[in-house]
Amino acid sequence: MRVIGTAGHVDHGKSTLVAALTGTHPDRLKEEQEREMTIDLGFAWLTLADGEEVGIVDVPGHRDFIENMLAGIGGIDLALFVVAADEGVMPQTREHLAILDILKIPAGVIALTKIDLAPDDEWLDLIELDVRDALAGSVLADAPMVRVSARSGAGIAELIQLLAQSLASQPRRLNTGKARLPVDRVFTVAGFGTVVTGTLLDGDLKVGEEVAILPAGLRGRIRGLQSHKQKESSAPPGSRTAINISGVDANQLRRGDVVCKPGVYSPTQRFDAQFDLIKDSRIPLRHDMEVKLFVGAQEVVARVRLLGADEILPGGTGWLQIEPREAVVVARGDRYVLRRPSPGETLGGGMIVEAHPGRRYKRFAPGLLERLQVLMKGNPAEVLLQTSSAAGIVPGSALIKLTSLPQREAVSQMQELVAQQSLVCLEPQRGMPEALVASRGVMNAVTDKMQQVLTRYHQSFSLRAGMPREELKSRLNLEARVYNALVQTWTEQELLNDGGQQIGLSSHKVEFNSDQQTKVTALLKKFEEAPFSPPGVRECVDEVGEEIFNAMLALGLLFPVSKEVVFRGGDFEEILNRLRAEWGNGTPFSMAQVRDLLRTSRKYSLAVLEYLDEQKVTLREGDTRKMVKPDLSS
Repeated sequence: MRVIGTAGHVDHGKSTLVAALTGTHPDRLKEEQEREMTIDLGFAWLTLADGEEVGIVDVPGHRDFIENMLAGIGGIDLALFVVAADEGVMPQTREHLAILDILKIPAGVIALTKIDLAPDDEWLDLIELDVRDALAGSVLADAPMVRVSARSGAGIAELIQLLAQSLASQPRRLNTGKARLPVDRVFTVAGFGTVVTGTLLDGDLKVGEEVAILPAGLRGRIRGLQSHKQKESSAPPGSRTAINISGVDANQLRRGDVVCKPGVYSPTQRFDAQFDLIKDSRIPLRHDMEVKLFVGAQEVVARVRLLGADEILPGGTGWLQIEPREAVVVARGDRYVLRRPSPGETLGGGMIVEAHPGRRYKRFAPGLLERLQVLMKGNPAEVLLQTSSAAGIVPGSALIKLTSLPQREAVSQMQELVAQQSLVCLEPQRGMPEALVASRGVMNAVTDKMQQVLTRYHQSFSLRAGMPREELKSRLNLEARVYNALVQTWTEQELLNDGGQQIGLSSHKVEFNSDQQTKVTALLKKFEEAPFSPPGVRECVDEVGEEIFNAMLALGLLFPVSKEVVFRGGDFEEILNRLRAEWGNGTPFSMAQVRDLLRTSRKYSLAVLEYLDEQKVTLREGDTRKMVKPDLSS
């Protein structure tokens, strides 16, 4: 499940665009509706063409509410960056872009809104050039752009298609089992109690599980889960989730709290981080400066200790030990933002490299910066999993090359990750590093897609045992080696029935409904009346239809011996038994003798004998044959 976040200047039409995309206006507060201006986070969801539902977090664009914007933008998979065609790039356009850049949002789509207010196409061309100039060098530099009007509907379909394409190009979130949901809303529902919402950053949550609420250290139990107003028994990583928690009161919770599995995370009041100061900052970042820290959905005043330097100039980078006044819940790899408290100004941000350093460092200690650089790169397991998530299903040797890790260390770590089931080996017989490998998240995603594709196929063609093998390969868009390895793995896991030419879900059973069964019974009655001169293939198809006929073959009700001739399975076995009884001692026999023995026509006796020749049960010598194989299985 994915989440899209809006970004852009105030009054550029973000909320109106979300309403046009989803049919739900995200402004929920009375004041927002009266002022026609987003003040706090709003939420909606969009169903893409392939049936996938994605959440949308709508953020305020006004500078006075930039800090509300930061509470909702961190957990998104894609930014919907909005610029109004009648105004172009404005101050919060640039500030929101800087924040997306700091947070390294992985993908984005640019919506040039309100095109109905532009004087002409030439004006729109100029605005697009201005936007591209502003995006240059940012995470959205190469993002696709589309012209839209939320009021007329122009460009909305194209925008939805671009959002789907951009999301499809991004790897799914890893599920490392460390569930963590930063809370962005807290409220009470009559009859249910406390409810919190947020984007599940990692891991999964299930109804009935105990959870911890940090940093306060409260304990509760998941009474219910919802995603997009639908009840769920579990929530996967990356999903917009509402949690009904028993055992805690709403007045004990607040925005910025973190719901997680007990014992997995612990609060900290000191962490180490890499930092980039935006080039447009009006001041340098100095040692011991007081700032506002934004991480997850939390906002807290903090003090920064510069490591190895006394200040960082605009556009520069460095290392910090950040000490928030209140405890925060963070993990290595989290992105954060720092703002100047007054006057309000976004300074920059970066990546957390150590969540629990344990002590204050001497700022200019020898080797300190080198150690932080190593932490920045991550340990081998983290590097392998992160790279595998982005690379997809690749040979282990290719994954090692992408990580730049030493071969021996990487192979050892991959084997350990496979044992932990964080990494999946699809070709164990090859061994590491030749075998194909995939992260658990990638494997889950491609397995989910396979099941969705085959489920839809079975729903459309319930009487077919499965989809043609090559069609499934094409639908999954996989190369042959990867596809064959996946099919073998899924078959071993009893997810698939591999019939050779057709592949179906193991849960799918070919069954006739009452009308179809009536037709089948009537046709089989004709076979019973003339077991050795039964209806031909064409007559069978005319009688029951091609789908039912093929299902009868798949279920073994009918046995084909040629393109024109089929028998009931038991009748064909009886034919073999009669041939064995008559000529099983090796005595030659002719086609005419078989015809007379079965009291049938030349058409059927010839079809039977040619099939037996092909299966090497009989051997033809001129106009006669001999039984050379006792049965079809030996």
